[in-house]
Amino acid sequence: MSSLPIKASDSSPIIKSGSHLSRASSVIAFARREFRDAISSRWFLLYTVAFTVLAVAVSFMSLAGSGSHGFAGFGRTTAGLLNLIMLVVPLMALIAGAGSIAGERERGTLLYLLAQPISRTELLLGKYIGLAIALCCSMCVGFGLSAGVLAWRVGGVGISAFVMLVVFTCGLALAMLSVGILLSVISRRSGVATGLGLFVWLILVFLSDLGLMAGTILFKLRVQEVFVIGVMNPLQAFKMAVIVNMNASLDVLGPVGMYASQTFGGALPWILALVIGVWTIVPLVIALILFSKRGSV
Repeated sequence: MSSLPIKASDSSPIIKSGSHLSRASSVIAFARREFRDAISSRWFLLYTVAFTVLAVAVSFMSLAGSGSHGFAGFGRTTAGLLNLIMLVVPLMALIAGAGSIAGERERGTLLYLLAQPISRTELLLGKYIGLAIALCCSMCVGFGLSAGVLAWRVGGVGISAFVMLVVFTCGLALAMLSVGILLSVISRRSGVATGLGLFVWLILVFLSDLGLMAGTILFKLRVQEVFVIGVMNPLQAFKMAVIVNMNASLDVLGPVGMYASQTFGGALPWILALVIGVWTIVPLVIALILFSKRGSV
């Protein structure tokens, strides 16, 4: 999902020498370019088709033996999609972000882009916004088709939990995209950035469940310590937030879930959303600082 090179004949306002765009219009122009390049990428189409097929398949399998022609209601489908999202969406976002700046640098187009009357900050924000919109559109296609099938078969029972799943999924994608952008800024080649993105994805997935359990047993961590370590992982924060918004008991997560419910109560969803927000803002700010101060292309 990396950007395509800009040709000199491109009529985009980005490359018009002598144009005096405001900061906002410059960011929008780059965002439009990045969005256009992303949706025309074969990788974007592959991600969209794969996510859509998996989302509809999960909605079918989650109530395969309980009537309604095999289709589940929104609530059970939300639970079924949870683990799928935790695997697929972070990978999509990390790979998309990792190829953004590093890909331009490797192809030699970054120098040309920076020669335009825009700042490095505007360039990076434009690329981030464009990729973020493309990712959210990709996931909404899958969610939309799944929701359409479910509404047609079983009505709208549990649709509020499904809507919150879509919202938190987009938030998780934005957070992982920020991390991918940061990896792209610090990498000289897109292959290195992609490799780092895969490594980060493996670490986050491993630490979300198995690693946390192993660490608890190995280091004999208290429930408070396990909660803090777990909630620092955006994947685990996403999982807990979705479960809470399904009005389901966190007892399914064991002592940690019970501790979280009893200690934080109604403030827990806001805490979890804040964690995902921090993972979105902090890596992006660091990437902006590093990219704006980098002397070489």
